Amino acid sequence: MYAETCCQDRDIILDSINEGVFTVDSDWRITTFNRAAERITGIDRKDAIGKRCRDVFHANICQNACALRHTFETGHPVVNGSAQIISRQGRSIPIQVSTAILKTEDGSIIGGVEMFQDISQVRQLQKQLQGLYTTKDIVGHSPAMKELFDILPQIAESDSTVLIEGASGTGKELFARAIHDLSPRRKERFVTVNCAALPDTLLESELFGYKAGAFTDARQDKIGRFVLANGGTIFLDEIGDISPALQIRLLRVLQNRLVEPLGSIEPVKVDIRIVAATNRNLSKLIEVGTFREDLYYRIHVIHLTLPELRERREDIPLLANHFVEKFNQLQGKRITGFSAEALATLLEYDYPGNVRELENIVEQAFAFCRNDQIETIHLPPELRQRELPISASMRSTTLHDVEKMLIADLLTKHSGNRIRTAKALGISTSTLFRKIRSMKIRIPETDGRNGCRRQAGV
Repeated sequence: MYAETCCQDRDIILDSINEGVFTVDSDWRITTFNRAAERITGIDRKDAIGKRCRDVFHANICQNACALRHTFETGHPVVNGSAQIISRQGRSIPIQVSTAILKTEDGSIIGGVEMFQDISQVRQLQKQLQGLYTTKDIVGHSPAMKELFDILPQIAESDSTVLIEGASGTGKELFARAIHDLSPRRKERFVTVNCAALPDTLLESELFGYKAGAFTDARQDKIGRFVLANGGTIFLDEIGDISPALQIRLLRVLQNRLVEPLGSIEPVKVDIRIVAATNRNLSKLIEVGTFREDLYYRIHVIHLTLPELRERREDIPLLANHFVEKFNQLQGKRITGFSAEALATLLEYDYPGNVRELENIVEQAFAFCRNDQIETIHLPPELRQRELPISASMRSTTLHDVEKMLIADLLTKHSGNRIRTAKALGISTSTLFRKIRSMKIRIPETDGRNGCRRQAGV
């Protein structure tokens, strides 16, 4: 009776703390699994107790770098280690891990305890503060996006000037950052200048800097953005909006990488990669005389055109899911996705504001949603006016179901070849394997690796 009461008290205490806690016996089977562990992993306690921890967490450290195993082998606890676990929904969750050994009063080891904390929100905030982006942040599996993904590493390795054209909201800055992060310059600065946001005089001083005394209020030297980006990459956004006079000064920088601050008689040599972007048609601007043809050919060395969202509708479910995960982390919510009606409404909209507009739509839906699923009523009125009737069979369809059907269809299309399927989806093969397991997707009998029928257990 006393032992039973102690166990109940222990469970109450463990369930009251915010960190996930589980214990294992000497056979690595879970003996305790608290409420926070259920919340973080999405796994019920009854489904975890009695199973080996690696079969529950599917963590990236389970095979070779298990924190708890390290503690057993060395006798030293792990404090604030890092790992990634896979939730029941197949989502990768970054966690902070601490471990300790469980002993009896006589010092005999009977198991171990691990405490872990979901640090997704911390990682997201760190990423925003640092301004670091990679191709993982550019979501899409459409043919147009796959083509861009294929050539992006080659572009990054080059040092040539890049011109990115695309409508507002298509992700031009994301691609510019990805080019920098994949390049040999990745350890140096990525400097952004919005050429449309400043009048000519201010933009000139921002780009080139000035010497003290160059004009009335110039009391000390100011370093320009070109010099600030030395060794790294400068991103000139909305380059089509700069004046013809400033275009002449910019042309000299592109020609010989020399920057002359205002009021200076000595030019400064800079080593920079230039990536420019515009949402305007530069060829038409050349025809009307507002953009220099020689400058156009200087920036048009490598050319990327980003597709509008309505041209790659197959990416909308993936993007919507990506933003759901993002705002779950930022706002501490646990919204699972969209209803069938809401998802169909998203798929039918034309998105004049492109990906940025879709992100804003999801953010607004988060503000109004008070349950675990975004419904049509949570979407902006301009989308609801286009709402289509949904068949009874589709009413139970979720974003998870759509993703499962897409993966299954692509596996069939590629005869079970996981590498080609992962490439078509724009994800890693390890992520595909996790999704196949978590969604219980049946692999086609024909194995695309060799064109033969797949053997049982392979």
